[in-house]
Amino acid sequence: MSLPAIESRRARVLFDEAHSEAWSVRADVAERMQAGHPADSSLRRAAEALEARDFRTLVNAAGPLDPARLADADVLVIAHPSDPRWEATTGEGSPLLSPAEIDAVGDWVERGGGLIVLGETEQDKYGNNLNELLARFGIEIESCTVQDYTRHCEAPSWVLADLVAADGPGADPLARVDEACFYRAGTLALTNGARAIARTSAGAAPPKAPLAAIAEHGEGRVVVLADSDLFGDDCIGALAHENLWVNLAYWAAEPSFRRSVEPARSAAADDPAWARLRDAVEELRASQGPDGSIALEGSDEGRLPKLTEEIAAAAAELLPRFPHQAEYIGALGDDLRAWAEGGFGRPDFIRSVEAFRPERERRDGIEHLAVFPMYKQNGSPDTAFEALIVRVPWPDWAAELERRYDNSKFVPVELVDYTSGYDSECAVLFPETFSTAERPPSHFGGIFCDREAERFRRVCGAAAAILRLNLAPDAACLLGSAELSRDAYIAWDLIHDRTHMRGDLPFDPFMIRQRSPYWMYSLEELRCDLTTFVEAIKLEAEGFALGRHVQYAILFDRLFRFPLSGGRVRNYDGLGGQLLFAHLHHGGYLH
Repeated sequence: MSLPAIESRRARVLFDEAHSEAWSVRADVAERMQAGHPADSSLRRAAEALEARDFRTLVNAAGPLDPARLADADVLVIAHPSDPRWEATTGEGSPLLSPAEIDAVGDWVERGGGLIVLGETEQDKYGNNLNELLARFGIEIESCTVQDYTRHCEAPSWVLADLVAADGPGADPLARVDEACFYRAGTLALTNGARAIARTSAGAAPPKAPLAAIAEHGEGRVVVLADSDLFGDDCIGALAHENLWVNLAYWAAEPSFRRSVEPARSAAADDPAWARLRDAVEELRASQGPDGSIALEGSDEGRLPKLTEEIAAAAAELLPRFPHQAEYIGALGDDLRAWAEGGFGRPDFIRSVEAFRPERERRDGIEHLAVFPMYKQNGSPDTAFEALIVRVPWPDWAAELERRYDNSKFVPVELVDYTSGYDSECAVLFPETFSTAERPPSHFGGIFCDREAERFRRVCGAAAAILRLNLAPDAACLLGSAELSRDAYIAWDLIHDRTHMRGDLPFDPFMIRQRSPYWMYSLEELRCDLTTFVEAIKLEAEGFALGRHVQYAILFDRLFRFPLSGGRVRNYDGLGGQLLFAHLHHGGYLH
């Protein structure tokens, strides 16, 4: 089963082909440039490697690199502009950037853009002015041709680089890169904090000279290589070139992944009826005892029925905002009135629970109103009224994934607005937490993927900083991106939750309310996560880019967040993480 592309957060990579570049990502242009061997002028495979991950590729086929053009890009690639006397080129424009373009690109990087420049051997002869652009970033492409008669691949000018290990925490562009060859390369001169990530060997001429470098400038990032061939169609499949290319793209794009998209405003949350409902719930819940009842002695008996009626009336007024919840809003009013007429004892909201069916309306962006007396997992164990507006993220890829991993009860939700009981670590909306006289039906399981993702970024990001981890650049982007991490949690939870019901030892203690030693819960949660991890590997192999992020999320949450954070006693999630860490450490995977 093919899965649709994930469009929710993709960095836009703009390949400039309007300055007489010697490379093109367009097959027809590469064919025109080198009819006998188009691969020698093609970066198509490099673009496809990005498209298969969290990127969308664009082409600037004509026109200047001005602020308007750059506004549509997160990463800009300038690949070896050349005078046509020396190279077959795109045939469009001049290899010289105008002063206005140099300023525009520099300002764009300063504000968070990612620039990747591919230079070449004998840089000075090609008639471009890349060094004028790069000077402000502390990088210069030197005009020479490296020779190495000891560390080379087939020819002394095809030099094997000495890769420079990262010297601090953060994204490591050399993760999963063990070898790289630079084909007829120049060298780089570095100043002002630019850092070499690949050098010539001690026996090369010139020795120990930078071949590739990275720099941070303002809020943006710059990558420069003194060779362009290693990412061409002929060479990107050699050694670890594709891994290096993808790493550099993620590293350059990390600032853009960290920029969150503002969520759409909620008309329901802006409705005055919601404010009245929320305020009435806050006032009412302050009078409730631990079991949700209200002791009338000492309470304002005249005020309580008015509050319940105000909640019911405000919910009814919100019906045009939630037309799919007509049955629930009616049942809510009935339950509120019955509770008031019964003297405000322990709440029994079974009619509302039966009518509240968000799993029937899994549409991207749909909102649901939820007003229930409940206790909160990882929050207060006391029963109190809460009022929520939640939004369902259900992109096409999630719907398609659910067809393979059928989980009809799973509902990912995001908090739009809520009462004070959710000012806690609670990240679920489960019907078994709602107050009813009898055991409530288990129609759905709501997971606040935005809250889970925020905790993941906050805690695991802090752990990575404290431990000075060298992260793969895509993992660093995951830890910085609200959208990527949210999507990873949607996919993770969808597969994880269904695994409780499947496998060699299915065990769902939560739904059947079975009391067991907490270590049994640990093993069950770990079993479901490891099953999800294996499925994520399969999905990644099929081209589902989010599969890699699911793997990272499981490992980081299990190793860092679950064992180290939260106030739970008998923390079964934490124990599961400790067991996983012990296994990986014992096997030599962690050190």
